[in-house]
This record gives sequence, C-alpha cells and structure tokens, in this order.
Amino acid sequence: MSGGTAFVRGASYVLGEQDADYTTIGNLTELADRFRIAPNAGLWGWGGIRTTRRDLEELAVDTGAATLAAADVDASSIDALVLCSNRIPGPAEGHGQFVQNVLAGIGLGDIPCYGQNLNRCVNLLAGLDVCRAFVASGRYRRVLAITTDKVDDGADRMSQFALFSDGAASCVVASDAGDTGSYELLGCATAQDTAALEWTKEISSDLAREVNQRLLGPPGLKIGDIAALMHANLFKPLVVMKERQAGFSAEQLYLDNIPRIGHCFAADPMINLVDRAALGHVDRGGYLLLASSVPGSRIGALLKRVR
Repeated sequence: MSGGTAFVRGASYVLGEQDADYTTIGNLTELADRFRIAPNAGLWGWGGIRTTRRDLEELAVDTGAATLAAADVDASSIDALVLCSNRIPGPAEGHGQFVQNVLAGIGLGDIPCYGQNLNRCVNLLAGLDVCRAFVASGRYRRVLAITTDKVDDGADRMSQFALFSDGAASCVVASDAGDTGSYELLGCATAQDTAALEWTKEISSDLAREVNQRLLGPPGLKIGDIAALMHANLFKPLVVMKERQAGFSAEQLYLDNIPRIGHCFAADPMINLVDRAALGHVDRGGYLLLASSVPGSRIGALLKRVR
C-alpha cells in the first residue's frame, strides 16, 4: 500500500430499465433443481431483477457520464479508461468498435483504454487495483473505471450463487479528492487459490480473511473498525455465512439490495457503496471495504471517506 495518494470519486451506477420479478425467469424451476436449491424466495432473497434491451456500450456510457457529473470533472481531464466486462459480445474484430463507442459516447477522446475481463464478478475491483497503481505511481492523474454487464439473450439468469440483473457501475480514481463524495483509496489486496478457480468450486472465506489481513494490517486497523462492507449481492445465506466466517458482523453487511435488484455481476460493491452512502451508513472519516469473491479468488479495496 505504498506510493502516492489515490481517491475514489463520483461513484455511480445504472440498472436495466425493465423491472421484473424473479417469477418471470422461465427456467427457474429447472435451474433450482439443477443446483439443488429449494424454491424458497424468502430464504434466498429472490425478489426483483433488472433487465435491459440496451447494449453494453450504452450502459457504460450512461454510468460513465453520471460519474463525471458526480465527481464534477470534465471528460477532458480523464487520462485513461479501465473498462471491465464479463463478456464483450462478438469476435475480437469488433472490440475496437466497442471501445470506440464507449470513449466517444462519454466524450473522452484519444485516451488509452485498458480492458479487464478475466476476473469474472471481481472485474471492477481488479480494475480499481490497476487504477490505483496508475495514479499512485504518477503515471496518470485521473482514471475512469467502468464495469458493464448483462445476461445474454437465452442465457440463464440464475447460477448456483445468485440471480443476475443487468447494469453498470463506475468511478474516477484520482490524485485529488475533490469537494464531495470522495474516498481515499488506502489500498487493494487479492488472494487466490489457483486450484479452486473453476466455477463450480465454493467461494472461500479463507481467502477473504487473507485479504482482510493484507488490507487492515499495514494501517493497524481491526475488522471492527470497518463501518460497512460493500459485498457482492449473492444469495442471502451465502453472503451471511461467508462474510461472517471472514470475520464481519451482521451490522457491517447490507442485504437489502439482494431482493431489490439481485446480483449485477462486478458492479455490486460500487452499487452498495452508492446506496449505503445515501443512507448515511458511512460518516466522514469512516473506513469501509469493497470486496467480492468468486471461486478461487477474493479482491478487496480499503477506503476512508474524506468528503
């Protein structure tokens, strides 16, 4: 956690414009049987899902523009873009057009774009780690980070871990704090079990504890010093069990977004940051942790609210 200071500014998100109930998932019963999940909506936190007919580029542009407005910075002041997604549609020949559409849609001009797409639902946190390295090293002053994802047509909206919604989220990682809604990005950490990366493996609380130690040890913090954990919006029992095993208390968790919108891929921690800040869950000077897990991997980012 050495190097220059970096701040997270203008955290924003957009969701699919169509609000639906989990009962609209046509193959829900089949999927529940496949994953051996009892069809108990209250237990799992099944509720609303958000879907979209818009392209991934449109979602990315909308959230990126919202972040620049919230951070009160001009597009011309952004030095680089870190663009995250689980699945960019089409062959590689179309990826250049995808990046062009996002850059032009936000008005970013001829700045470098770095793709982040192999970390699954921790893509955005991996992107934040890259952004912090760029800013702390002095290479760039302001980097825009965006994650954008949607369920493909005909693909399943339920996995063994969550119900999926379409959405995007973003923030600016900058060397300056700005005037409002700003967090010092104290550090990022990752823990990985390479043998457990295959998607059917379990999410590991051991890896979460490793990340906690790496993030909280250097500044001399304890897990109780964290005002709020911005976790992934997976099934309720899974979130509670794994995060409690990692050492977090029930008061540090926030489960309301699970039945409200489900799991928005890598955007969940940023969505929860925006919503919990609006609810007054993090005071100025308070510490918080953005963290997410997939089988074999955990990434976390330690923040301190400064504005």
